[in-house]
Amino acid sequence: MDGIRGRVTLITGAGSGIGRAAAMLFAAAGAHVVVAEMDAERGEATAAEIRDAGGQAVFIAVDVRSGSSVDAAVRRSVEAFGRIDVLYNNAGGSRAEDGPVTDISEETWHATHSLDLLGTFLICKYGIPELIRAGGGAIVNTASYMALVGNPLMAYSAAKGGVIALTRCIAAEYGRFGIRANVICPCAVHTERLDKRLATDPRIQALPEQHLLGLAEPSDIAEMALFLASDRARRVTGAVVTVDSGITVR
Repeated sequence: MDGIRGRVTLITGAGSGIGRAAAMLFAAAGAHVVVAEMDAERGEATAAEIRDAGGQAVFIAVDVRSGSSVDAAVRRSVEAFGRIDVLYNNAGGSRAEDGPVTDISEETWHATHSLDLLGTFLICKYGIPELIRAGGGAIVNTASYMALVGNPLMAYSAAKGGVIALTRCIAAEYGRFGIRANVICPCAVHTERLDKRLATDPRIQALPEQHLLGLAEPSDIAEMALFLASDRARRVTGAVVTVDSGITVR
């Protein structure tokens, strides 16, 4: 794709699900991909598959909840490819223990925010200086449709709402450096983790019926991330983009 070929793209959580689909898609479009993943086996497998297909990819271990881990991963990415042009904050997730504020534990609240909000903050904190050194770039963050509607998963919804606010602030602050920042709000996506939850958690078993166009596939979200990261979206920044199969209009 024009405007992404040769761009060094760091994708968190790229060992499975949406992140893996994005890594494969970005690589096929000519990007150089940093597979930033905590699960070494899955991360190595994604990077190896990209290389086997003729693409450029490295696996770099990272725990997005740790500033020192993120700092090291960013430095290793620059060592591998010389620069970073795109940050795609895909890593995240909810917990089965999440629920109304009066019911969830403080541990669940902190753990959810550590992964979903702190992790996004840390990648941006350590990654943005590299985008500035590269002369500009794109940030794609991941929130959720749950940040836009009332629902009982309150720790997750609050964390993802924070991601939206953070993204818009970053867009306003760093646009002068040629950095664009946008956020995707996906609906429920057919991943291994969600499919397990659908089979066991009665609170979310009605989700498929609530999606006007059916549950999304990982590639549906990855395609939007690729567009927002590319020069085709060169005038798009601070946007909250729903890829939600109509669930927020019901």
